[in-house]
Amino acid sequence: GTDETPTFLEASYIALHTEDDQYVKKLPDGWYSSDGYGDKMRDYLKDWHERGDDRPFFAYLPFTAPHWPLQAPREYIDHYRGVYDEGPDVLRQRRLERLKALGMIPDSVEPHPVVAEEDEAKPWSELSPEEQKMSSTAMEVFAGMVECIDANVGKVVDYLASIDELDNTFVCFMSDNGAEGAAYEAYPLVKSGVLPHLQKYYDNSLENLGNYNSFIWYGPRWAQAATAPSRLYKAYTTEGGVRVPFLARFPTSVQTSPQVQAGAITDQFATVMDLAPTILDMAGLKHPAPTYQGREIVPMRGKSIYPWANGSAARIHPEDFIQGWETCGRAALRYGDWKIVYIPKPKGPERWQLYNLRNDPGEVHDLAENEPERMEVLLKLWDQYVLETGVIPLSPDLGEFLEAMDEQMKENVWMEFDYWKKGAREEPDKFTRKPLRFGGLQKTVKQF
Repeated sequence: GTDETPTFLEASYIALHTEDDQYVKKLPDGWYSSDGYGDKMRDYLKDWHERGDDRPFFAYLPFTAPHWPLQAPREYIDHYRGVYDEGPDVLRQRRLERLKALGMIPDSVEPHPVVAEEDEAKPWSELSPEEQKMSSTAMEVFAGMVECIDANVGKVVDYLASIDELDNTFVCFMSDNGAEGAAYEAYPLVKSGVLPHLQKYYDNSLENLGNYNSFIWYGPRWAQAATAPSRLYKAYTTEGGVRVPFLARFPTSVQTSPQVQAGAITDQFATVMDLAPTILDMAGLKHPAPTYQGREIVPMRGKSIYPWANGSAARIHPEDFIQGWETCGRAALRYGDWKIVYIPKPKGPERWQLYNLRNDPGEVHDLAENEPERMEVLLKLWDQYVLETGVIPLSPDLGEFLEAMDEQMKENVWMEFDYWKKGAREEPDKFTRKPLRFGGLQKTVKQF
């Protein structure tokens, strides 16, 4: 019964769908989300076309795949039988070589070593043949999920072509984060509550993996085959968690420059926040900040890609652009080619590290001790980012946010406030307040 569902699964054991303002009470038999979403998007576009609506459309097609639980139609999984039998290390090396051949990474790149604790995922050579087969089959299912996404994107693109609208449409595709590498079987919460639940209600036998009543994930070693040469994967602010593939196809009415024409590859920095400014720019519209319909609104933080795409600008962002990230107590800030990263233990040293991404895209060589002045500049910029965006640091090393906020806000920051009070009581030395680092920000940046 639902009363037995572990907390960990409460948000994922049942799929809730709505259309307009109504819950979809019953999905068709044999329904699979990627196919269902692709069909629905095509139906929406058909309706738009058949009504003769001459207004431009905006279509957002997000898939829940390839998130765990790894499940896919058999016909897609079967395309990959045996492909991954040599394990994640061999796959990682093949993909690195392919990236070099495609010109996407330099031949000299130093990939970050694979990070996986013993209780998360043993080395491939230490697995039994049965364990290897279970693991490689999970990867086959994942690959089938990805191909099914590809087929459904193709379904929508083909429909646009069939009604002579593809060349009039800006199409882009991206991943929302780095590969999912968590080894949930190593989490105490999952060990005690979730695994017994899965053993009782799901069939994770080898021959059933990938079916609707299986519930699996593939772990950190396969994830790092996908994110190499970058460090780590989803939920980390290292490049493996924040650097993702992005594809774009511009309408033929847009006079694109050679750097964005068919088949071109670029390493220009861009973020998902740049998409909305780009779409508005291409449509000839302006974002209404600072006010809209009589109320104050904040401006967009992103920057339009359009001037770079049409050749009127050399770059998307200036060379000394500043971008920050924070999630789950992990943080990073980039200033041009330089990046500071904060990763708590056990995956990191639980202190700020410094990397030059132009020379070291794998974030292998920490330059924090070699470049103390540069480190201080980026730390000041991090503090500024915290203030500008309202980040609530989950570690004292990420900022003393309580002193930087208005009094009335303090009581609402319950999670970090309680965490800080508890830590201050139990480990007063670790949680001693340090002065904020905001002084001289602009002066320091300009001089540097």
